[in-house]
Amino acid sequence: MDIVVYGFVQSVVLLLMAFGFSLVYGVSRLPNFAHGALYVMTGFVAWAFSNRLGLPYPLAVAGALGVAALAGTLLYQLVLKRIRGMEMSEVIASYAIGLAILEGLRWWGFRGGTHALPVISDGVVFPFDVPLDHQRVLVVAVGAGLLVGLWAYTRFSRTGLALRAIAQDERAAMMLGIDSDRTGTLAVALGSALAGLAAVVIFPLGNIVVEEGYKVLVYALAVCVVGGLGSWIGTVLASFLLGFSQYVTVAYGKPHYQMVVMLLAIVVTLVVRPSGLFGRQKSLEERV
Repeated sequence: MDIVVYGFVQSVVLLLMAFGFSLVYGVSRLPNFAHGALYVMTGFVAWAFSNRLGLPYPLAVAGALGVAALAGTLLYQLVLKRIRGMEMSEVIASYAIGLAILEGLRWWGFRGGTHALPVISDGVVFPFDVPLDHQRVLVVAVGAGLLVGLWAYTRFSRTGLALRAIAQDERAAMMLGIDSDRTGTLAVALGSALAGLAAVVIFPLGNIVVEEGYKVLVYALAVCVVGGLGSWIGTVLASFLLGFSQYVTVAYGKPHYQMVVMLLAIVVTLVVRPSGLFGRQKSLEERV
């Protein structure tokens, strides 16, 4: 049962890492390659607010998520909005900004793996007689809450319905009076906040290190490519497919093979089914 329990937890970890990336691409068709950097930045900001400014930890987390959302807003308004539709420019610009953020954090002294966020508690539960710490239980709870919350938000709120409309048919949505730039800003801000939320619940499982930004970007990209870029159902299913694959790789192989699994998943998917499991398959005319 260890594989079932820990594979499930690892799948939810991947889902949390990838959902913000999937949301931004699904709504705005923007590949936000600064996603991993925003993830790491939020972890360091939460640590700094708590340890340097002395804020209560819940307030430090709330402040860090606000910083992540603000960073996403500025990223869209100052950069992505101006190059939207130029796919290669979007990738290069967002990746360059992500690199700048990560190297800036390193320059400011956030290196060496000496920074950590506190766990929710030191307790352990035993689902199916498998020991599971409370922090991992929190990860699963946040993942489930995120799915339910976003489902309700995109179906019962005005802004959520606008996001869905833009994601399904941007031109038709604009004809109905929905502001594409406004929803684009909201999508990137929300996606950045989701990356930050993942950081504050996952980082307590280890130390905050700058290099995590690169790993999270690859993991998020692998999940979204396999599931289908912009497909939320695909993101969920791919998270579980890759999450269990990762855990089996660690259990029966070596930990550093995890990255190999993700990179192979990207390559194989792009060769065999470029649209992913649930992405829209382009016609030959669209490709040419």
